[in-house]
Amino acid sequence: MSITVLITIISLSLLAMLAAVILYFVAQKFKVIEDPRIDEVQAVLPGANCGACGFAGCRNFAEALVKAETFEGLNCPVGGSSVMEETARMLGKEALAVEPLIAVLLCNGTPEFRPHTSRYDGVPDCRIAHSLYTGETDCSYGCLGYGDCVRACSFDAMFMNNETALPVIIDDKCVACGACVKACPKNIIELRKKAKKDRKIYVACSNCDKGGPARRACKVACIACSKCFKVCEFNAITIVDNLAYIDASKCTFCRKCVAECPTGSILELNFPPRKFKVEEQAEVKTV
Repeated sequence: MSITVLITIISLSLLAMLAAVILYFVAQKFKVIEDPRIDEVQAVLPGANCGACGFAGCRNFAEALVKAETFEGLNCPVGGSSVMEETARMLGKEALAVEPLIAVLLCNGTPEFRPHTSRYDGVPDCRIAHSLYTGETDCSYGCLGYGDCVRACSFDAMFMNNETALPVIIDDKCVACGACVKACPKNIIELRKKAKKDRKIYVACSNCDKGGPARRACKVACIACSKCFKVCEFNAITIVDNLAYIDASKCTFCRKCVAECPTGSILELNFPPRKFKVEEQAEVKTV
């Protein structure tokens, strides 16, 4: 072996040793000591990594929970109150009460009420279709029916109904992660307060056109007639941009608005059958 080769090998070895020493001290200088509680909190979280908490994943949310002084503004919709309470117990903090939410579709425009007036022959994707035209019906606000929301759901809480061409939300599986809300280009899916027995009363319409055009486009469209607004005794209904809206936090489920709506755009779900008064029953028998 020549002297030149030997010197080269020794030089490279010394450089490698020097680099290793430098890297060691740099690593010690800038090393981040992670709180072991992060792993413990992450183990309690559902591990869905759905982003419903507002963070990139469960790991990031666990870090935020450990570092936060309070749980204000922090919540895991998938895990619910039980997960947040367990996390609070582990960290010696107080879990704040958060009302559970559930997704609802603000459209009831089935082919029966909202007939097709054109045909879309393109990629069956709501966002693509929305970027190209208003839809296959005269209602430019309603559901396009291509299932972006269903594909976005990681919990099998939605499916497309072939007869109605509308997505169906399965209450027992919905965790209010908000993925369907973000996926819908028409912004017709909303997270609302979840009531006992999954009861709901809401305006299943998003049409902001005036009464005449809205009704011609869809027979069950809200026409902003104000009848529901006038009959509500709890100030739970507002009318903005030719469209009625029911505030779930104020609604008492009296159901007066449902009976008053002339177009049937207000839905009542999971309620027992209505009880008619004696006078009304007598009228029905007479007729």
